[in-house]
Amino acid sequence: MPAHRPAPVPLPAHLSWRPGHFTLTRDTAVRTSPGAGPAADLLRTLLAPATALPLPPSPDGTVVLALDPQLRGLGEEGYGLTVGPDALLLRAAHLTGLLRGVQTIRQLLPPEALSRTPRRGTPWRLPCAEITDVPRHAWRGFMLDVARHFQPVSLLRRHVDLLALHQLNVLHLHLTDDQGWRMPVAAYPRLTEVGGRRAESMVGPAGSTDFDGVPHQGFYTRAELTELVAYAAARGVTVVPELEMPGHARAALAAHPELGNDPGRRLDVWTRWGVCDTVLAVDDRVLDFWRTVLDEVMEVFPSPHVHIGGDECPTTEWAASPAARARAAAEGLPDTDALRGWFLGRIGAHLVGRGRIPTAWAETGEGLPPEFTVMTWRDPEHTRMALKRGHRVISCHHRAAYLDYAQSADPAEPQGQPGAVVDLRAVHGHELPDDTETSGALLGVQAELWTEFAATADQVDRLVFPRLCALADRAWHGPTPWSGFHDRLRAHGARLAALGVRHGPLDPYAPLPHRSRKEQS
Repeated sequence: MPAHRPAPVPLPAHLSWRPGHFTLTRDTAVRTSPGAGPAADLLRTLLAPATALPLPPSPDGTVVLALDPQLRGLGEEGYGLTVGPDALLLRAAHLTGLLRGVQTIRQLLPPEALSRTPRRGTPWRLPCAEITDVPRHAWRGFMLDVARHFQPVSLLRRHVDLLALHQLNVLHLHLTDDQGWRMPVAAYPRLTEVGGRRAESMVGPAGSTDFDGVPHQGFYTRAELTELVAYAAARGVTVVPELEMPGHARAALAAHPELGNDPGRRLDVWTRWGVCDTVLAVDDRVLDFWRTVLDEVMEVFPSPHVHIGGDECPTTEWAASPAARARAAAEGLPDTDALRGWFLGRIGAHLVGRGRIPTAWAETGEGLPPEFTVMTWRDPEHTRMALKRGHRVISCHHRAAYLDYAQSADPAEPQGQPGAVVDLRAVHGHELPDDTETSGALLGVQAELWTEFAATADQVDRLVFPRLCALADRAWHGPTPWSGFHDRLRAHGARLAALGVRHGPLDPYAPLPHRSRKEQS
């Protein structure tokens, strides 16, 4: 790719370069059609720190942002961008499409335009081009686990900006787990007072007992989350909340032991990683608790989807509980193992009644009502099975989208989740199942960062990037040749640097070839 032409990540659906360039100057003004104002505001907000350009509104502006409902072929998020020597025209059928086009304008500018500090002396030139861009998948997400290691809301806003730059449209927040509860609930203040703090953090590998003795704590205020949702919406990103049940609930049980299968037992917020065998009881009091909690969650998060966890729920406590066995019998269930699906079905019905879409982790969707959207993660064949069951499905295959695994076999690689390497090529090359012959619908793809081994912003950056760039490229554009993507990614590194992203290696790790003793001597 010629040096004077930018390397967009993700790659637009259709891109044609033209001779010449268009330059933004202090005299450049912006003309908008009715309804396009928020996109112009975003453009000014994003470019101002580095360029100091005012980009004032004007009926004669040479930068034109226009909504045209007749552009039906572009869908909700598509856009058309024409850059000529004397003017720039961005059009879309919906505001979200204009927001996507604003991010492409940023990537057509020199990388310095993404800096958060003034960059004087840089000509703010865009190469002339014709772009028509529509995403391949409707759901292009990233999940950040803030339950195991709490992250401040400033980091969440920063990641919203990074997602938007890469045309990703969902930030999935994993807010509760065995190791912490981060969502404030006015009806149950102990959830954060007790569940938001654990006595010590584990620093060794999963399953070990190597603790650092340092308390770990943190939770968000309602105002912080409300402001985050609005901040994300202004950038075309939806924040999806997740609160885990009926397993992965040790932090909730530490705050409210009456919700457990042994109400007299006192528990701590779990200081270990892995799957805790302490789970919620299945009586009406627990269901009422969750209905109250979720009603408050829905007040903060307008997302159509509300995630209720649902995976890795040991049933040993239910099997040993007379009350749980009685509930299973009363509901006509074959055994206490079936209480997981029954529990999720009851909570899902509450969400459906409030106009929301219940969402859960599921290997195949088995045991879940058809109105559930399922996130499949263990095996690509499970995705196909869930589609055949009629579910809406989001593919989160752990061998291609779990970014907590090590990204290289380099001996110097920081500690990650035990297991095989998930390198850059694995993320880039992952093929999603074809859903054309199923009754379900493949909504898209999502990357995950579970944070057992990501306590700091630097650690999060290194694990997430550049692998999330590869997922974004596939989610928006679809399959691309490795060589072309790799060339674009290397150029994209300048943008990541301008944004202060402390990313992992842009080149996949390749161990030195074996050398004979003669060669070594």
